[in-house]
Amino acid sequence: MSTLYVSHEAFAGHLVPQGHPERPERMRAVEQALEAEPFQSLVRITAPLAEASVAALAHPEHFVAELDEMRPREGMVMVDGDTVMSGGTWEALLRSLGAVVHATDEIMAGRARNAFCGVRPPGHHAEAVRAMGFCFFNNAVVAARHAQRKYGAERVAIVDFDVHHGNGTQALVWDDPSLFYASTHQMPLFPGTGARSETGCGNVVNAPMRAGDGEARFREAFEDAIIPALRTFSPDLLVISAGFDAHARDPLGSLTLQASDFHWMTRMLLDVANETADDRVVSVLEGGYDLRGLGDSTAAHVRALMGG
Repeated sequence: MSTLYVSHEAFAGHLVPQGHPERPERMRAVEQALEAEPFQSLVRITAPLAEASVAALAHPEHFVAELDEMRPREGMVMVDGDTVMSGGTWEALLRSLGAVVHATDEIMAGRARNAFCGVRPPGHHAEAVRAMGFCFFNNAVVAARHAQRKYGAERVAIVDFDVHHGNGTQALVWDDPSLFYASTHQMPLFPGTGARSETGCGNVVNAPMRAGDGEARFREAFEDAIIPALRTFSPDLLVISAGFDAHARDPLGSLTLQASDFHWMTRMLLDVANETADDRVVSVLEGGYDLRGLGDSTAAHVRALMGG
């Protein structure tokens, strides 16, 4: 079966102030990386526009309504010190939800093997009633809960390799044993969560790394902590929070990973998905703020999803 690439031009319409790292050019870097010859067999899907109510899979309805009310008709509105809404943000958010829901539908229905959702803004910092860290709605949790509610998935795992810990995802799955969250991330670093001692109801595995860590520590974290716990959890679906800001070039972190490390890690996760989840994987773009590092890493990740 095929690998899907789900995206939309509206993701470039989420505008931010000049100099902001989570900028529209990120989407062009991803698109250019996936225009290369090895990716010609990708099945490219236009992300549909979801109803705002889809966000209620992860967030209370009043929070969704508050964000809807906050969106500007012109100019920009700062939600917090680094999270901004522009006139195009709301469509980008609904297309992001549409992307992950559509990808989950195609995979759970057996029409595709896996998918990469090239979306922005990212989502893993979004808590139940708080937008922060460039994030508004938690796309990964929406995908997981959609699979549970529509398809009866009993166990869904979310694995996050962004350089920043996904505090929002962790908080949303914290006391739900049907969901699993594992993360490699730099610590200390924003948002300050992600210690090994944070284990939820036994369903959370954090493998923090230190500034300067690279391939050796990253592979150790996966081989010794994350992969064994993931196999024990035995998910029916694997959702990947694919943040590429752990790349050595990235300005927002101090890890030293290369594109080849993301390829290796993706293959490791695919092996588990093959064993427990009939190959079902939904990958969702999170961070990655150096354009070259983002493009190279995305290409490596998607190449692995395609079996290369």
